[in-house]
This record gives sequence, structure tokens and C-alpha cells, in this order.
Amino acid sequence: MQPSTASPRFAAVVVAAGQGLRAGQPLPKQFALWRGKPVVRHAVERLVQSGAAPVIVAIPPGGEDLARTALAGLPGVALETGGETRQASVRRALEALASHTPDRVLIHDAARPDLTPEVVERLLAALHTHNGAIPALPVVDSLAVTEADMMSGTVPREALRRVQTPQAFRFATILAAHRSWAGPADAGDDAQVMQAAGHGVALVEGDERLKKLTFAEDFMPAAPMVRVGTGFDVHRLAAGEELWLGGIRIEHERGLAGHSDADVALHAIVDALLGAIAAGDIGSHFPPSDARWKGASSDRFVEHAAALVRAAGYTIGNVDLTIICEAPRIGPHRDAMRARIAALLATAEDRISVKATTTERLGFTGRGEGIAAQAVATVCKET
Repeated sequence: MQPSTASPRFAAVVVAAGQGLRAGQPLPKQFALWRGKPVVRHAVERLVQSGAAPVIVAIPPGGEDLARTALAGLPGVALETGGETRQASVRRALEALASHTPDRVLIHDAARPDLTPEVVERLLAALHTHNGAIPALPVVDSLAVTEADMMSGTVPREALRRVQTPQAFRFATILAAHRSWAGPADAGDDAQVMQAAGHGVALVEGDERLKKLTFAEDFMPAAPMVRVGTGFDVHRLAAGEELWLGGIRIEHERGLAGHSDADVALHAIVDALLGAIAAGDIGSHFPPSDARWKGASSDRFVEHAAALVRAAGYTIGNVDLTIICEAPRIGPHRDAMRARIAALLATAEDRISVKATTTERLGFTGRGEGIAAQAVATVCKET
């Protein structure tokens, strides 16, 4: 991410002076790891990358060592011990900025680490015509007024917005507003301080990525929305065996030999599905040493793998199968294989691809000694 060159640089304040007790972390949440880095480092890095200089970080008393470790190597960053309230912490940071005489300042909560450059650009653009601007999102859920755990009324959501940070201000204006603050012991945010001083605050479009990290589950690694697995299997061709391939029986002079029906194509698909959810391989679920699987239909293996995918909270995105052999010809059976595999996986045929290739008569498949198959499967997180 490159700093914007469209506007002069701006200063920033990052509020990281709280204790974050609800987050259930072993240290204040702003210093806890999130996506491999301390939360506060994410927030400060995003501001520095967008052109903020200097950046004053308000930290809790005694938090200097944690903060220096978390922010090591970032340019233009200074620490300021915060006060007893958020408003007091912001004012101390603004006073520390006063000697730099910035024209504009962004005030950001460290607990909102996923700041996008687009939000910064919208806020700075709004300051061309306003003294203050905040990112906001519409309220999409119905709202209820409650009394004694009972619904007593509703609130129109059309006029309401969810407010985020960073919040952008003309520096001199917001500093004066904090100096004159005479409201409650603490202010909900800096827009409230600005309004109390008689200034309007513009709204710009926020971003759902700016969600505030609050609870322990916010720090849990999210399961990836899409996962990929691969599978590969080989079986030898032998006389006196039936040839099962891709879930269908094909008339051929030889069949595939193995403990089960040796359907090499379905076995590759099973391994691909199990790999996508990190659930081992076909041998760990259906060991060849187990007599129960002697001559078993590979249909059962595929259905089992599909059930495990669903139990893990995923649906099958697609399966891409390649069969490697000199004979039989796969083309005449491709559609039947796709239909059978789709039925076993309880998915649509247009999510199943069956291809075939040869090895130009090289190797064991080229000599007609066996058939190989490889598969790729994607699984998608259910939402």
C-alpha cells in the first residue's frame, strides 16, 4: 500500500490506553496477537501506510514496554500515557501533537485494526468542506425498546447509523473542542466532543472490515471460506476383475485390483475431499487391513467423505478429476461418471469435471499395467 499523494500528509492519534478485559486475552487486547501481529500494530501500520505522520499512540500507564515491542520499527510513532477516560487519553495525545501544528488529524481506536485506505481517503476528502467527518454504516436489523426484558416499542432504523473510527477533524478545531469539553466524565467518541463544541460532523461511508475487536471469539482464527484438497491414486489392471471407474462399471478385458472395488477415480476424489478439511486420507478411514472393506463399493467412501465435509461446516464447491490411462477410452463414459459422482456428493453435475489423458505410452499407465487418477476438490464455508 503506497501513501496517498493526492493530499498533504496528516497526523493521527491511536487510542490504545484501555484494558480490554472482555476480550479474554492474557494482556490488554491492543497488544494481543491478531492475524500474526499485535492489534495496535495493525492499526498504526495502516495509518502510516496511508501517509499519517506523526502518529501518537495513547497507551495505558505502565504499558511502555508492551507498546515499544508491538510498534518496533514503525517510523514517526510516539507514545503518550493516556488518562483515566478515553476522552482524557485523546486530549493528552492531541496536546502532544500541538507542537507539530498539523492541519488535520485522524483519531482511531486500536481495537479496529482492519483499516482500509479507501476509508482514509473518504475522510480526508470530507475535510475539504467540513471540520469533522466520521465513517458510518446503516443499521440493517430491526431495533426494539425493552423494559424488564420485554419489548415495549420500536425505533425507526432509517435515521440511525453505526459509527466507526478513525474519525477525521481539522486539528485546531478538535483540540479546542477537547479543551472545552464539559460533558459527562467520558465521551462516547470524538464526534460527540465535536458536536458539544457546536460543530457539525459529516458522515462518510464506513466499512464492515472496521469491526471492533471486543470479545474472545474475535481473536479466534477464522476458518477459511474456501479450502482446497488434492488426491492421487493408482491401481493395477488384472484379469478376472471388474472395472469400476468413476462410480460406474465399464466393460473391459481387465479390471482394477485392490482391497475394495479399486475405483481409482473415486479414491482420488475421496482423498481430495479429506485433504480439503484436513481429515486424513482414505487409508486412515478405510484401512485395507480391515476385512469389512474387502470388495466394498467405493461409493461408500465418497459418501463418507462428503458427510465429513458437511460436518465440518463446508459445502462442496467443485471436483476436477483427471483419469490417466491408455484404455479404456473415457470419453464415452464421461457424462455417466459426472452424473454418478454428483449423485454421490449430493451436488450439481456442473460442479463435477471429468477429464482423461494418456502418458504417450510411457510408464506403467502407458504400458497398460494400471490406471492412475488425480483429483482437486474445493470446499466452501457455509454462511
